[in-house]
Amino acid sequence: MRSFEKLSSLKDYIPLKRAETGDKNIGLLVDGPNMLRKEFSLNLDLVRDIIAGYGNMRVGKVLLNQYASDKLIEAIVNQGFTPLVVAGDTDVYMAVEAMKLIYNPNIDIIALMTRDADFLPIINKAKENGKETIVIGAKPGFSAALQNSADSAIILKSDTINDKV
Repeated sequence: MRSFEKLSSLKDYIPLKRAETGDKNIGLLVDGPNMLRKEFSLNLDLVRDIIAGYGNMRVGKVLLNQYASDKLIEAIVNQGFTPLVVAGDTDVYMAVEAMKLIYNPNIDIIALMTRDADFLPIINKAKENGKETIVIGAKPGFSAALQNSADSAIILKSDTINDKV
């Protein structure tokens, strides 16, 4: 009986994580070739700030093709994201990374930064598996189907940010 009392008193010394409403873990995947273009001049720090309004970003990966410059890769690392440089089509690799997040029990929200309607099945699969979904994109070319399928859609513009919930 004494050992049980000692064991139960450990709770006073070990901080227990308490789930709060806004305490959700987010996995963010960025479609680099589609979104990190000079015409959009997007800043990943701004994206991180936006995502913080939804929860804690636990995974932040930027998928890039083999033509990505060393300067771009360094900038991504400096902004706290993990660059994934792939040979071939980045969409396939992004889909694989998204499926890993969908089946990760520690991730509550799947966020995709893309304009591409090809990721609609990923949004639907995430929702089927009880994950919340966010899409972040820019116009022109931000798929209406993608925006309407996700739980939240964020449209990045050069001067303002529109958040459609």
